Amino acid sequence: MSKQLTKIQKAILDFIIEMKSGSGLTPTLAEIAKKFGYKNRSTAQQHLQAIEKKGFIKRSPKLSRGIELTLEDKFFIPRPILGEVAAGNPLTIYPDAIDTIDLPTIAHMPRDSFLLKVKGDSLKDAYIFSGDIVIVNPNMEPVNGRFVAAVLDDAAVVKRFFKKPDCIELHSENPEYEPMIIEKEYPRFQLVGVVVGVYRTMDKKVG
Repeated sequence: MSKQLTKIQKAILDFIIEMKSGSGLTPTLAEIAKKFGYKNRSTAQQHLQAIEKKGFIKRSPKLSRGIELTLEDKFFIPRPILGEVAAGNPLTIYPDAIDTIDLPTIAHMPRDSFLLKVKGDSLKDAYIFSGDIVIVNPNMEPVNGRFVAAVLDDAAVVKRFFKKPDCIELHSENPEYEPMIIEKEYPRFQLVGVVVGVYRTMDKKVG
């Protein structure tokens, strides 16, 4: 792809992909012009015309956000993996990115969401396996039955969430594991976010 585009065209396309992945919307001409310091929108327009001519986008000039990525499942964005979550016994969560993964643009990342890597087999009956990447949205309120990422005693887990009158229960999807029972007001428990997606690469190493 980069061999077919100029450096600035590649930068503009990357910006379009990043916005589409983050918010679900492609940028306006004004946003592109502001991002790249163009005083005139026509400069951004010229670059978009060139990118469209090379087959990477389609445009609908009458729409404010009328840019459409073509074959967008072929576009990938490097995303940091911020830690590992146990689908078994809790594992330590890392303060910085431990790895990166190239996510396709069709893997929508809600605003402020982040990636964690699953370890263990306690979610196997939900078809979430060791080595899978979960997309976690910290802005969603958990409801009973949804998968959540949580920190328990300074370790991270991903489990199915159930709120009871006097406690929280975190359930596995493997009969070999007992539910985790967290008493109400337990100080060393914190919900991190709701799991909104799972991504798996076929060539990943299971571990």
